[in-house]
Amino acid sequence: MRVTIKKRSKKAGLPPGTPIHIGEKKSERTRVTLFDYDEQQVQEKEIDSVDECLLFKGRPTTTWINVTGLHQVETLEQLNGCFGLHPLVLEDILNTDQRPKMEDFGDYVYIVLRMLTLDKEKKNEIVSEQVSIILGSTFVLTFQEKEEDFFDPIRDRLRNGKGRLRKMGADYLVHALLDAVVDHYFVVMESLGEWIEDLEEELVTRPTPATLQVLHHLKREMIFLRKSVWPLREVIASLERGESPLVKKATLIYLRDVYDHTIQVIDTIETFRDMLSGMLDIYLSSISNRMNEIMKVLTIIATIFIPLTFVVGLYGMNFKYMPELEWPWGYPLVLSLMLGVTVFMLYYFRRKKWI
Repeated sequence: MRVTIKKRSKKAGLPPGTPIHIGEKKSERTRVTLFDYDEQQVQEKEIDSVDECLLFKGRPTTTWINVTGLHQVETLEQLNGCFGLHPLVLEDILNTDQRPKMEDFGDYVYIVLRMLTLDKEKKNEIVSEQVSIILGSTFVLTFQEKEEDFFDPIRDRLRNGKGRLRKMGADYLVHALLDAVVDHYFVVMESLGEWIEDLEEELVTRPTPATLQVLHHLKREMIFLRKSVWPLREVIASLERGESPLVKKATLIYLRDVYDHTIQVIDTIETFRDMLSGMLDIYLSSISNRMNEIMKVLTIIATIFIPLTFVVGLYGMNFKYMPELEWPWGYPLVLSLMLGVTVFMLYYFRRKKWI
């Protein structure tokens, strides 16, 4: 069963802003990569020492620093010191069960969202990874829990210089990151939609107790999915309103497109939730109809055997004077009578459309 609330016992009693990693260790090492680019050139490198980031701070180019693996707190503290981030921001980055949110600190904007994938090895369980994004005037910092990176298409666009990514600033890069995360939600939705359709067909034709377990699992996944996606609408809406001077007007229209995609994902989630609620009623109705069919067959069999049992019981009495016992054709006659009663009752049931 999914653990919906991660343990925070080791933070009890500590002052706010204490950097402690809460969550699973999803990467063997903390890896820091850097992209520094403008319209003419792009520089890509892996950083061994966080002090190298100081060389790119304050440059007119756009700098994107991505951190993979959050368990090495010292590395994140050094990066936090380089860019002058608030201690509470570092605490939220390390606490990997945050809900999607946005906080404006004036010089930078802190964004939290969830990257969702389907783990087919665990019966299509939804796997959630926290992604933290910090938008500055000329820099973007991203923090991921594991090395499975869904931002590779954005890196390819930076390397190839295609599109307007290298022509625009850090705010457009944040838009591209948000768009990549939201677009991946549609991949999850498509897989869940196919799974729900197959489950609905199974509910109508051959429902089993295992089907009910799958249905219960899907309902829990929908609750988790809604919790992960629903707050993102307000995050993107806050950016799209243009309240922060870090987001340029040229980027607002693209953020509006991401907002529309988020609304589509939320509508799909609500549709799936309604379908699953109705499928539980379908399961109960199917089980009830199946039980009714079984009881009908048993009732028909019992009803047919009632007169047959009467005939057998009548001639099973041990009276001395029973004239039929002396008849040469008595036994065949009784069998014929029993067969005739059975045929008549079956004909009557069929005429009444009971069978």
